[in-house]
Amino acid sequence: MRKKAGRATSRIYAVVGSDESAVKSAAAELAVHLAPPDAGDFGVEIIDGCADHAEQAAARIRSTIEALQTLPFFGGGKLVWLKNANFLGDTRLGTSAAVQDALEELSAALEGDLGGGEVKFLLSAPEVDKRRSFYKTLAKIAELQVLDKLDASRSGWEEAAADLVHSLGKKRRLRFDEEALDLFVLLTGGDSRTINNELEKLDLFLGEKERQVTLTTVRELVPISRAGVIFELGNALAARDLERALGLVRRLLDQGESAIGILLVAIIPTVRNLLLVKDLMQRHRLPRPSAPHHFISSLNRLPSAATAHLPRKKDGSINAYTLGIAALQAHRFETAQLIAGLEACLTANLQIVTTQLDHQLVLNQVVVKLLAA
Repeated sequence: MRKKAGRATSRIYAVVGSDESAVKSAAAELAVHLAPPDAGDFGVEIIDGCADHAEQAAARIRSTIEALQTLPFFGGGKLVWLKNANFLGDTRLGTSAAVQDALEELSAALEGDLGGGEVKFLLSAPEVDKRRSFYKTLAKIAELQVLDKLDASRSGWEEAAADLVHSLGKKRRLRFDEEALDLFVLLTGGDSRTINNELEKLDLFLGEKERQVTLTTVRELVPISRAGVIFELGNALAARDLERALGLVRRLLDQGESAIGILLVAIIPTVRNLLLVKDLMQRHRLPRPSAPHHFISSLNRLPSAATAHLPRKKDGSINAYTLGIAALQAHRFETAQLIAGLEACLTANLQIVTTQLDHQLVLNQVVVKLLAA
């Protein structure tokens, strides 16, 4: 989520971005704030920006221009809202000549005096092509909010999601424990609608007096997905919580997950990350971080040769957040234990693929060998 302010005395406002739910919510709140007080239905003129074809889109834009140039019937100001415009993106509709010509006319109107200063304009759009001249005009003259979805495949999304949760939670006077925030971010995946829904649930559950969100509260109230169970299994292994780790292995198997999948997606990456950060912290004397994202700065200070072997994301960046989680817990293990844990994973892999041994028993043996020492 990003905000960009236009002129200090702007009468032009825009809320755009790929997070459609957040755009609609923010625009609706802004419209209430911008509507002239006590003007009723005459104080707000809404133009539906959802068009089926280019000619209809151009007509909606020109209707907006006419509304901007029409003074309020009873004085006192007016808000013109071009709502849910679907013709500003890089689509066939958005790139049509008819729409582009109409948008040029709208740009010229917005750069005018807007009914002698009595008219305000609000635009909301779920998708916008930031390369187009209309967007560049908005960036110059409007009070602009850009609300884009967080991309979980890109480096740093967890920090951005955590900032969003912290900001929205603060409005509800909710305070998250660090571990609770990490789990909440993973379970909600950075989706603003899901985040808001789950924050509302936490808000209602905690009541007026208790506003602290703990790890237990998140586990009890926020639905746990497959990814969430895998994340929790990794956390339980790293925290050396044997009972919980065994319970989560059983839960994943009961949900239909394959034993080889649990081993390759949850157990091996956890042991590998613990061993990697243990080696880095010892070799380069890195301090134990107070939070996962603090470990990123430690990694950034290392020479590239020291981090070349670290796991990467699809965009080529280091998967620093998961390494940061491991760095918080690496002190619980000796290097020899982690090496033995990886060897146990190799043995389990062979047993699952080549023998008829009970798969839960095989996975339990790995967990116990890693944690029981």
